[in-house]
Amino acid sequence: MDLKTKITAGFLIIIGLAIIADPKIETNKYAIAIHGGAGTITRKNMTPEKEEAYRSKLTEALNTGYVVLENGGSSLNAVEATIKILENSDLFNAGKGAVFTNAGTNELDASIMDGSNLKAGAVAGVKTVKNPISAARKVMEETWHVMLSGDGADQFAAAQNLEIVNPSYFYTQRRWDSLKKIQSEKHGTVGCVALDQNGNLAAGTSTGGLTNKQWGRIGDSPIIGAGTYANNNTCAVSGTGQGEYFIRGNVAFDVSAVMEYENLSVGKAARKVIGKLSDLGGEGGVIAMDNRGNISMPFNTAGMYRGFRTAGNQPEILIYK
Repeated sequence: MDLKTKITAGFLIIIGLAIIADPKIETNKYAIAIHGGAGTITRKNMTPEKEEAYRSKLTEALNTGYVVLENGGSSLNAVEATIKILENSDLFNAGKGAVFTNAGTNELDASIMDGSNLKAGAVAGVKTVKNPISAARKVMEETWHVMLSGDGADQFAAAQNLEIVNPSYFYTQRRWDSLKKIQSEKHGTVGCVALDQNGNLAAGTSTGGLTNKQWGRIGDSPIIGAGTYANNNTCAVSGTGQGEYFIRGNVAFDVSAVMEYENLSVGKAARKVIGKLSDLGGEGGVIAMDNRGNISMPFNTAGMYRGFRTAGNQPEILIYK
């Protein structure tokens, strides 16, 4: 990457952090942050009605998790409840709004991680599970495995009495039209990170993958360390963007590693890792939260659906740079 490109990438990251540019280090009793995907999200491409729909659903999801935390619930419960709201909406590329594969089907991925003990669960390529984030949690809590995939993951979810739907449930005209036009909606993943009143961190991520994906492609979202990571000693992270680059850069874990080994704040660590992602040629962003509830949400794309809420404060929803 030449100097001009590096400068441009750095500029994008700085702009993306304009709202939370390495905030004052503080301690929040509990906190939650979410994302609904990063990509070519600009004001000129957004109608007032569409923007209001996104803001409303992000606020609903954020408040759902916040109430769990406010009432003394666990960060895991908050993350799962929040992501289910986003999965049940057709606005985001997860659950109901999942994009179509090259074969005209929907294949969903999700993962969740408990920062208190480093336990994690994930599912990949499921086709009948209404809420993949719940299946991922069942993998974590009811098996000694970390990831289940394909038909086996669907069968496991059914055996766990999770809600199973006909594959037609995931059909939406907007996503079908995107497939027919071969318009790749690359960055619609949803995610959540949370800190509860017991000081435990958790992270979760859910996605429908790439429009027109082939050959059973799996991105970063169900891969622990790439799209999702949580460790009470450092931070909780959920990523969104070009999954192949997040896997190559081990992005979610790298934020934690930079904090631990370079003794950097969550804001500086997250920005550094997104800078490394840019150097690889990848696009996307992360939401990251440390064990004191400090939040960072850097990205190197035109926009990222995101929001956060800390103890005693109102929710803040952000979309553009």
